[in-house]
Amino acid sequence: MIGTGASAQSPREAATGGGGPPAAPGRDPLWRMIALARPRSARFLLGVLLGALATGSGVALLSVAAWLIARAAEHPPITALSVAVVATRALGISRGVTRYLERLVTHDAAFHTLADVRVRVYRRLARTEPVRRFRSGDLVSRLVSDTDATQDLLVRGLTPPLAAVLTGGAAVLFCTSVLAPGGLLLGAGLVLAGLAVPLAAAALGRRPGRRQAAARGELSTALVDTLYGAPDLVAYGAMERAVQRVHDADAELTRIARRDAAVLGFGAGATSLITGLTVWGALLLGVAAVDGGSLSAVSLAVLVLTVLAAFEIVAPLPAVAARLGAIRAGGERLFGVLDTPPSIAPPADPARRLPAPGAAGAPESGLRVRSLCVRYAPDEPWALKGVDIDVPPGRTVAVVGPSGAGKSTLAAVLLRFRDPDTGTVRLDGADITACPAEEVRGAITGVPQDPHIFASTVRENLRLAAPEADDDRLWEALERARLAEEVRAMPGGLGTEVGSHGMRLSGGMRQRLALARALLAAPRTLVLDEPTAHLDPDTRDAVVADLLAAAEGYSTLLITHDLAGLDRVDDIYVVAEGEVVEHGTHEELAGREGWYARALRV
Repeated sequence: MIGTGASAQSPREAATGGGGPPAAPGRDPLWRMIALARPRSARFLLGVLLGALATGSGVALLSVAAWLIARAAEHPPITALSVAVVATRALGISRGVTRYLERLVTHDAAFHTLADVRVRVYRRLARTEPVRRFRSGDLVSRLVSDTDATQDLLVRGLTPPLAAVLTGGAAVLFCTSVLAPGGLLLGAGLVLAGLAVPLAAAALGRRPGRRQAAARGELSTALVDTLYGAPDLVAYGAMERAVQRVHDADAELTRIARRDAAVLGFGAGATSLITGLTVWGALLLGVAAVDGGSLSAVSLAVLVLTVLAAFEIVAPLPAVAARLGAIRAGGERLFGVLDTPPSIAPPADPARRLPAPGAAGAPESGLRVRSLCVRYAPDEPWALKGVDIDVPPGRTVAVVGPSGAGKSTLAAVLLRFRDPDTGTVRLDGADITACPAEEVRGAITGVPQDPHIFASTVRENLRLAAPEADDDRLWEALERARLAEEVRAMPGGLGTEVGSHGMRLSGGMRQRLALARALLAAPRTLVLDEPTAHLDPDTRDAVVADLLAAAEGYSTLLITHDLAGLDRVDDIYVVAEGEVVEHGTHEELAGREGWYARALRV
């Protein structure tokens, strides 16, 4: 029992301001996504310079071509045109070469940055806690589409605007040197097309972009739920509703895509309008200057065509700006995974290891749970309240109780998916929270209530626990889990495909396969969490017998609400409402008038 009452607060709750998740960083997701590219900033800067050279070569190519055509109309000596001819060829080549190099450099840097982001996401998910906080379809969308938004921003939203500033400034200076009013007009046009229109497009695209990311996640979730839940949906006559949900999600995403296309159309149309007005304005100013004698006809052609070519610099920007809303929403969802607070605190000394079993000087051996208290939020009731449990070496201990008693919470603490709020869990004398989670999970492992079987072969599912294991060792584990005969009868033996989530196997076979996998990890303590859930009575009794036989010699903790086979365990703890209410052997508890005896009579 706990003496601090419901107001007690764990160290972890105190550190996080009451147990809730810490506030997300206040920086805009776009800036955070750009910051991910910081290790390759030099390469992106090189990409900006190459992009400016490519765009500048295109503008200069049209300017030189305009001068060449206009000057050739005056029938000068061929030598007067030779430099322009060579420059035209050189600019045509440099435009293609620098554009290729710009794409090569920026995409290479963006792909490497994207790879780093994916590694960060997978490392975060490899800690297992965030996986439980997102629906599978939504998580897939975050891993794919929302992570790809980083690449979209770096390739389309970073290099083109910076290159446009450099090239646009150079184009304005050149046109100003030819005709000052024309240069100023071009500057105003570029500001409108390259700044005002993108800002308007970004404002118009913010809401559809935010809704697009959420709608994509909803569609992925609906599809995954429908595909994987098809047998149950058909059995209960709910398939039509599930398909309608997919249809509705797709229709919503299509509506958002149409609005997004309208924003893109607005940006392209507005840019074309500003381009046309600016070119006409430059032409009128140039004609007036030619009529006044301050500008030659050749310079007029150069001015007008340079103004026209200069808008190639800002042409991509409205489309990029219209996508910023979707990219920002994708970034928020991406960082929603990366910023998810861990359920377990890292140890103070990451190098600390569990003592070897039976090590000299160890104060105790086996698994000892003392005064364990856990709750999921400060304002929620305690899931576990002062629980004391001992699992001596080589003994089998059962924890039983009704649903909602806190048994699964106990398993989550033992398998390092949650930290205790108060109390301790010691393995061979060492506090498991003071050791790295991977170290503890290698020593305490087992079969969860719904073990995950991967869509692969029997062999590969087993080798997850021991990648170096040969077939002899795999067969040994299968023999111990009482599954070897069934696997030998399969067409491919160890190479048999088990299907998605192990659907080609029966429920009992999936449990035995998960147990064989756990045995291959050679743990110190086996935790079997509701191993007979979803099984029929005949299969349940056989599975319990096989599991307990396979676990013989291990320190085993059997967590269950089913009393079948408990006459074979060494010790039993009855948990109700988060507390241990009974403790003893099967015979002792059956002879008392308590929850265990009443459950036996049912």
